[in-house]
Amino acid sequence: MADSTAPYRADHVGSILRTAALKDARAKFDNDDIGPAELKAVEDAEIEKIIAKQAEAGLKLATDGEFRRASWSYDFLQHLAGVQRHTAEHGIQFAGVTTPAERVIVVDKVRYVEHPMIEHFTFLAEHTKATPKMTIPSPSVLHFRTGYNSFREVYPDIEEFFDDVGAAYKDALDAFYAAGCRYLQLDDTVWSYLCSEKERAGARERGDDPDRLPALYARAITKAIGERPSDMALTTHVCRGNFRSTWLAEGGYEPVAEVLLSLPYDGFFLEYDDERSGDFEPLRFLPKGKVRAVLGLVTSKRGALEDKDLLKRRIEEASRYADLDQLCLSPQCGFASTQEGNELTEDEQWAKLRHVVEVAADVWGEG
Repeated sequence: MADSTAPYRADHVGSILRTAALKDARAKFDNDDIGPAELKAVEDAEIEKIIAKQAEAGLKLATDGEFRRASWSYDFLQHLAGVQRHTAEHGIQFAGVTTPAERVIVVDKVRYVEHPMIEHFTFLAEHTKATPKMTIPSPSVLHFRTGYNSFREVYPDIEEFFDDVGAAYKDALDAFYAAGCRYLQLDDTVWSYLCSEKERAGARERGDDPDRLPALYARAITKAIGERPSDMALTTHVCRGNFRSTWLAEGGYEPVAEVLLSLPYDGFFLEYDDERSGDFEPLRFLPKGKVRAVLGLVTSKRGALEDKDLLKRRIEEASRYADLDQLCLSPQCGFASTQEGNELTEDEQWAKLRHVVEVAADVWGEG
């Protein structure tokens, strides 16, 4: 069962650098040198190791590191009915590097069907004494990068699309809950993209009105999570892009904060590791009470540890806009949103997570 205080004072976004053994097995699998059962055996063993490492770091939660995925988003979305994964003409251009050329597209009405990640959660839950935390992409992620022009024939009415996506996600949440999941995170790049004029221009080219999108996304997300059981903690991570230690979007949260922070989540993981993230003032929209903002002050993109006193001063600064009791600490993003991973070592990664736990204990007296 999840602790009612999730998200925790010391938390993390979810993904973990893929280990050498896992990378080797994946390469062999891709070359048809081993089969699915042999790959799964390696995944199982490596996930058990990182579960133990998270416990050693002092965390109250454990994820599977997304070790069974190549991508934080596509591997979930491709298993929804009506969605297919395809090779694209080109990848997504990050700051100085391009992602692999692939995407998901909507080819039919979207709905939930039996999903392999339910089994992934079950394995995690059976192998940890901490709160098992699962991560999936937000409903909005299915739309933004593909754009309305790509599925206009399937959905002449875009509102019907968002209703179907919201319903599919509600069914997914019900399935995770039935499997015992009490801490689920919906990762969401869209809100930060809507703060970037470059990304807004791209949305227009794909047939969308970026001024209308926040309300449409809020509608789908609320349909998906608004009626979940009271003992299921739901959080979201707002990401500015994370591929091989590079980024995609920049700009503060102010343009979307009022709508974003009104969504019915229990916690918001917000990136605040550098100047691209803007200031803490948008936190004034955080609802008073039990909802928490998890400050991503510790970067996952570089190995050097942040100065503890600086982190504490930044938490104090954030508390001018949201009550200190509603704040938590985490790395700004996962360490490996894709299987390529960020440019730091495994030792540096685990040091970062221990660092988060130590600072949280200093500030709040708990991790």
